Amino acid sequence: MKRFFQRLHFSVWVLAALALALLLVLVLPERVPPPPADGSFDVRAHYQKHEYRIPMRDGVRLHTTVYVPRDRREAYPFLVKRTPYSSAPYGPDAYADHIGPTGTPRFAEEGYIIVYQDVRGRFMSEGTFLHVTPACPAAAPPTCVDESTDMYDTVEWLLANVEGHNGRVGLWGISYPGFYAAASIVNTHPAIKASSPQAPVGDWFLGDDFHHNGAFFLQDAFNFFTWFESPGPNPTDSWGARFDYPTPDAYQFFLSLGPLKNANTQFLRHEVAFWDSLMQHPNYGAFWQRRHILPHLRNITTPVMTVAGFFDAEDPYGPIQIYDAIETQNPGLDNTLVLGPWFHGGWVRSDGDRLGNVSFTHKTAQFYQDNVDLPFFNYHLKGKGTLDLPEVLAYATGSDTWHELATWPPPNRMPTRFYLAPDGRLQQTPASGQTSYRSDPHKPVPYTAEHRIDRTREYMVEDQRFAARRPDVLVFQTDPLAEDWTLAGPITAHLQFLTDATDLDLVVKVIDVFPGEAEEPFPPEEKYLDVPMGGYQMLVRGEVFRARYRNSFEHPAPISPGVPTEIRFEMPDIFHTFRAGHRLMVQVQSSWFPLVDRNPQQFVNIYEADAADFRPATVTILHNRAYPSHIEVGRLE
Repeated sequence: MKRFFQRLHFSVWVLAALALALLLVLVLPERVPPPPADGSFDVRAHYQKHEYRIPMRDGVRLHTTVYVPRDRREAYPFLVKRTPYSSAPYGPDAYADHIGPTGTPRFAEEGYIIVYQDVRGRFMSEGTFLHVTPACPAAAPPTCVDESTDMYDTVEWLLANVEGHNGRVGLWGISYPGFYAAASIVNTHPAIKASSPQAPVGDWFLGDDFHHNGAFFLQDAFNFFTWFESPGPNPTDSWGARFDYPTPDAYQFFLSLGPLKNANTQFLRHEVAFWDSLMQHPNYGAFWQRRHILPHLRNITTPVMTVAGFFDAEDPYGPIQIYDAIETQNPGLDNTLVLGPWFHGGWVRSDGDRLGNVSFTHKTAQFYQDNVDLPFFNYHLKGKGTLDLPEVLAYATGSDTWHELATWPPPNRMPTRFYLAPDGRLQQTPASGQTSYRSDPHKPVPYTAEHRIDRTREYMVEDQRFAARRPDVLVFQTDPLAEDWTLAGPITAHLQFLTDATDLDLVVKVIDVFPGEAEEPFPPEEKYLDVPMGGYQMLVRGEVFRARYRNSFEHPAPISPGVPTEIRFEMPDIFHTFRAGHRLMVQVQSSWFPLVDRNPQQFVNIYEADAADFRPATVTILHNRAYPSHIEVGRLE
């Protein structure tokens, strides 16, 4: 009997110990292992993944993935990315290798509730997808939905249904998701306390991605839409196959394609819906104007930090224009602009210390991640730390220095003109004369010396000697500079010309010519290494303008052959120091292929043109006191 009671007593203690352990598991916050010493981050060990189908006001449900920290000792803010590019991997037990803004796992380690959402009509979300969703007008009925209403409804649902949050929401995204980060804060939900549109799309006709000043960016559009529309109808959890190019040479592929209409007859068969939309809307009519987000960026109440790269090949227009629109239309808002020496997303997709052959000296992306984006969100979403960001933080290439500015462009700029002059001179006083070249759409000027099928991001700083040697490229340059010249802000190209064509393109390139002997271009296999830079012609900024739109993007007009014609257009902003001993160069040409489609140089609908419509033309750039062709840009005093 005594042994029985001893065993019973022992069993009671065991049961009590088990009950206490269970109580501790249920009551005490879950503790997670510290991050490994090698700098990697185990998402599964630190986060619990959930998947939801969040209903919008019209009943459409959006697939939303939520990663919640397992450590529940504090309440966390939401950090939301809305995307058309998939919130994969799908399934509650399928974890992403990396969560939060790209780069280091700084946000995951810091502790955020990380949210990804497939936008309407993409992947696992219901509804109909619309590219660059038109915003609801101010007097829209309650049934109207757009990105800001979908964001509002998403925030309401997250606050009510996800545990462990502190009531604050932040938004971020790069490129197309950057557009959503901007469009989602119109009529801001009160819980949204910070938003960072990064390389956001602003306008697909005026200056981002697929058109610049009405000129069609052929290579980017074809590559993007044959890929983007490959998943097929939603719901789907995977991408389709990429387009199978018959050659690795983009120049040859698109030249052999012939007129634009052949893309459908030879390859696409009208199965890429937005490609057909591009072909059907050649001018800046209602179709494109409804997708212009800038006028709608009103009633914004959250701090905004827009991020841009000076060498962004995809979206050089949107970021600064969106920053300006938010600044103008929301007086007094905490509105910050960060400008760095980056390619598209280079602030988190690289070290930021170089692009192609051009070195920027510092690891600018690491500086951004350590000192800009994490402090920005921590301050506004966690009330943590101090925020010492200026209104504008901008990096000047050439001199390789960060600048804290009160406005963009910098206020201490002196408008400076550089006039095209005879014998290839570029000078600060008007000249007399004219210079001609023959533009042949059958032999267009390539945008790069490389032979590859994808569009390089490095072309934004590529050595332009390959183009300068062509007879259909005009070259104008200064003498070696006696002192450093820092040029900042937009560049205005002001060209006066004669031609025997009724339409044409004009491409203007601003170039930094390095001192030293001009050496032959290095072999392709040596690119991006420690290459010789003597005589290197670094592209600082290039832009194209389609002449038919010189008076109106909505109502194109032909050129009158033989009559002096003026084109004035604004090129995207720069912030670059031309060092003493360097030269400032301007190149002018009429094709930039296959980056930009070929202009037939006849006033026809280019999207329906026939092969016979493409004709050579003589272009004469006028540079005299009556017709003073020049570029104008601000020089820092």
